[in-house]
Amino acid sequence: MATIDCVIIGAGHSGLAASYFLQQSGIEHIILERGEVAHSWKNERWDSMCLLTPNHQARLPGFGYSGDNPDGYLTVAETVKFIEEYARFIAAPVLCDREVTSVDSTPLGFSIVTGNDEYITPSLVVASGACNRPSFPPCAEKLPESIPGFHPLEYRNPEQLPSGKVLVVGASATGVQLAHEIHMSGRPVILSVAEHVRLPRVYRGRDILWLMETVGILDERYDEIDDLVRARSIPSPQLMGTSERKSIDLNSLSDMGVQIRGQLMDIRDYTVLFSGSLKNHCELADLKMNRLLKTIDEWIGKQGLDAEFSEPERFSGTRVEESPPLTLDLQKENIQSVVWATGFAPDYRWLNLPVLDRKGRIRHEAGIADWPGLYVLGSTFLTRRKSTYIHGAEDDAREVCEHLTAYLRKQSVA
Repeated sequence: MATIDCVIIGAGHSGLAASYFLQQSGIEHIILERGEVAHSWKNERWDSMCLLTPNHQARLPGFGYSGDNPDGYLTVAETVKFIEEYARFIAAPVLCDREVTSVDSTPLGFSIVTGNDEYITPSLVVASGACNRPSFPPCAEKLPESIPGFHPLEYRNPEQLPSGKVLVVGASATGVQLAHEIHMSGRPVILSVAEHVRLPRVYRGRDILWLMETVGILDERYDEIDDLVRARSIPSPQLMGTSERKSIDLNSLSDMGVQIRGQLMDIRDYTVLFSGSLKNHCELADLKMNRLLKTIDEWIGKQGLDAEFSEPERFSGTRVEESPPLTLDLQKENIQSVVWATGFAPDYRWLNLPVLDRKGRIRHEAGIADWPGLYVLGSTFLTRRKSTYIHGAEDDAREVCEHLTAYLRKQSVA
């Protein structure tokens, strides 16, 4: 049994960012990692995945992208290399192959067990990520056994799928990217669409996420939001990273031949039932996109920077059938597989503390959990909108570690 000031669970970019700030404050700590540095990136991402953010936004505390393609998008392999280089750069105290099996409260703080080892600490940072388990709609279990289902955590490339038509469920970043990739492999695709966020990849000559950061949208704080619960559940934007900086949306997928359907509501035998709200979902996504573009235009104008950007533009509304089909016969349509791009959930089965909400997430305010000495990193909109992205970890980790350091000093005085 070892005693240490702080334990971080998870050696991804968030856990490493926390390590950087704890080192700056002189807090003795270790990082427990179930596999190796950047484990999830190495083992739980599909082959062609790229970051949604441009390379110049790939940065962590004291460290940033140094390559010759700032407007490109890191591949999975490049992202792994970036995180590994960062771990070496800060000499992170990572203990690999230390899968946590239980965390319990003790009079001294927390008891953390990994295999045959136990660690006692007054402070704990849970940075194990928000995408550890697949999230499925309740009706997913009704999918006939003869039709295999795949989640992005296990999907790697189209060759995994049987030949034949594929139903992709979910139209956030993951869903539209996989629908595009699978269709390009020669497998016809039907895409089931619910609430989504539509954005152009490039607007007024600049990457949209660069614009959102520059204008200040990505820096919007959690305590400036009217409905934080909803803000933390908004889907990831329909974007993908390509060398051509190509936009992807329902119109571009339709032009390719992807069939668009509404939100999947139920499965009865071999019949899929869709919601009739497709048009409403698309109109709302178009409305929010145009509202965002207007905000960007207004900021550029107020700064007197119009000459530095290309002219404002607006994009055609999402094309939707007047009466899209509300049912799908899986047998008649020859659906050979289903890809459930329906989201992810954290995995805290080892956390034996009463701190989880009804969706299994740690209750917290800006990363400060509802338990003394417990902190969380790596969650959507932790302190700011940019928390979702790698570069958002810096501000999140800084604020969490400032509170953690003050907590430990207060404990030592007491």
